[in-house]
Amino acid sequence: MVDHLLTELRKQGIRSAGLEGYQDAEWVLLDFGDVIVHVFSEESREFYSLEKLWGDAPRLEKPVAKRKPAGRTRSAPKES
Repeated sequence: MVDHLLTELRKQGIRSAGLEGYQDAEWVLLDFGDVIVHVFSEESREFYSLEKLWGDAPRLEKPVAKRKPAGRTRSAPKES
């Protein structure tokens, strides 16, 4: 899962600033600056039970930014 995530983000020009726990693969932390990604093995996820720890925290919804369609852009015609 971690390899796939890193590969797909690299295709978009996004690289992690840090990577921890990859060798053990029980709890991998990926640091992308504004976003931190945690990937747990099933056993580690059950052990740490983060859902219980953060379960009463308020949820915040971030608006999704509208993306410009991919493709070529045309410049305005030059005036004579």
